[in-house]
Amino acid sequence: MQCRYVAAALCGVLVAGAAGAQTPPPAGPPPAPQRAISGPPAPPPCPPPVVGQPVECRPPGSPGQTPAWPTQTRAPYTPSGVKFTVQTVAEGLESPWGLAFLPHGRMLVTERKGRMRIVAKNGKLSEPLAGVPEIHFQQISGLQDVVLDPNFRANHLIYFTFVEPRPGPKSNSGSTVARAKLVTGAHPRLEDVTVIYRQKPDLVTLHGNYGGRMLFDKSGYLIVTLGDRDGDAPNRHYVHEFDNGIGKFIRITTDGAPAPGNPFAGKPGALPELWALGFRNPLGVTFRPGTDEVWSVDVGPRGGDELNLVRAGGDYGWPVIGYGKEYTGQRVGEGTAKDGMEQPVYYWDPVISPSSVAFYDGDKFPTWKGNAFVTSLSQQHLARLVLDGDKVVGEERLLTDLHERMREVKQGPDGDLYLLTDNPKGRILRLVPAK
Repeated sequence: MQCRYVAAALCGVLVAGAAGAQTPPPAGPPPAPQRAISGPPAPPPCPPPVVGQPVECRPPGSPGQTPAWPTQTRAPYTPSGVKFTVQTVAEGLESPWGLAFLPHGRMLVTERKGRMRIVAKNGKLSEPLAGVPEIHFQQISGLQDVVLDPNFRANHLIYFTFVEPRPGPKSNSGSTVARAKLVTGAHPRLEDVTVIYRQKPDLVTLHGNYGGRMLFDKSGYLIVTLGDRDGDAPNRHYVHEFDNGIGKFIRITTDGAPAPGNPFAGKPGALPELWALGFRNPLGVTFRPGTDEVWSVDVGPRGGDELNLVRAGGDYGWPVIGYGKEYTGQRVGEGTAKDGMEQPVYYWDPVISPSSVAFYDGDKFPTWKGNAFVTSLSQQHLARLVLDGDKVVGEERLLTDLHERMREVKQGPDGDLYLLTDNPKGRILRLVPAK
């Protein structure tokens, strides 16, 4: 049985072993082709998972299944047997997007519609911070990620990404990185807000694909992910051109200048801040503990979500190659491989809409040490990936019983795992070992 493009409520049960049959959508003629984000109606559900069998429910050799190596999209279901408790740390957040851990057990959280709040150790939410700039709230983006300066305890500086309204036609906008001083207390606020980087060119797009995750490298430079801004063919040529920030990773200083040592700095016509290219909507980025490896997740079209090991100067293919299909059902680009373009470490088909990635290296869950965790929006779970070197050799899907969109996962200073749920009444969750 094929099970591609399955809705969240259906394929979310794949490896969780959830009970209960799902009702397939009513039969009928297919809808007329359109730029529908959700794609065509879902086919019947996958059968219940069999322990030890691949997570993907299509049988080997199904049409369109073309992994570069046998386990690239068919990692076996690998339960860890780890028992944990899910605690609600805070609730009442409207579509939270980014999370940063502050000193003394507090957290700083962004809400997509343009609010930023401090969460006390007891879970109490502050009033929205004053000083947040105007946000272009859009279907899937708005106010996005937030990270602390490496010297935050001394300078109280934070960095955040947001979709900025730009002069021009209606809905003209672009991804923007800003720096500000965080002032806490009875009336928390941002001071000295300064835009340090703007994605160019400005574009008018319906759906978005802004990327917007950030990561400080070990040299104190900021890596920022920038999406392709929509996915429509008229804008796709920008991704493989070097004079713009569309579909790229950039690496900048805390003032927004190009960081030294970037791979395209000497290339004629190239922006010196460019670090890698060929991305659609990279919503997660992290370091693998104990290494300088940068790992990222990229939201693809139908059947093409990717986990990538991103190297400086690498070209990750979009939209020339990929494993997904257009929402109309047509093939993307030229196929699944091309000389000079990198393969994903792993891809998901059916898609999961990955929105963040983190490696676990704490002591609270020793069995999970070295595993990668990926949040899923559309299939509403937390994926745990077991790696052998640079290959994914096992997958387990956690928290499917919550039926919540998972936006971000991070390891806390206490060694627990923290998650943001992307809902109108979003929560901060904490996974702690069961007693």
